[in-house]
Amino acid sequence: MEDHKTHPNHSHVHGPGCGHTAIDHEGHTDYLHDGHLHHVHGDHIDEHALAVNATNPEREAPTQEGHVQNHVHGPGCGHEQVPHGDHVDYLVNGRLHHPHGDHCDDHGPVQVRG
Repeated sequence: MEDHKTHPNHSHVHGPGCGHTAIDHEGHTDYLHDGHLHHVHGDHIDEHALAVNATNPEREAPTQEGHVQNHVHGPGCGHEQVPHGDHVDYLVNGRLHHPHGDHCDDHGPVQVRG
């Protein structure tokens, strides 16, 4: 598990039906919120990132599955950002896409709840 990093001054209450995408992460539920992965922890919110591992590796694995040809990931592209290791991926049909030159690399599946 990563360091205990918190998101200060977070007034939104995450939970079922809160409007944010919920994903399974290391035995608990996290919520994607404005490019952050939030975990409710007592009276505060922890900042999480998906680990680079066998399920979600950093690898050269070109894919365009799930979006139109020549789609470019970035702010406002229509896909949610997901912190993964030391970088950001984009959630596309339950998989992590990482922009890499003229294509996306597939960084593995994410279990979306609901």
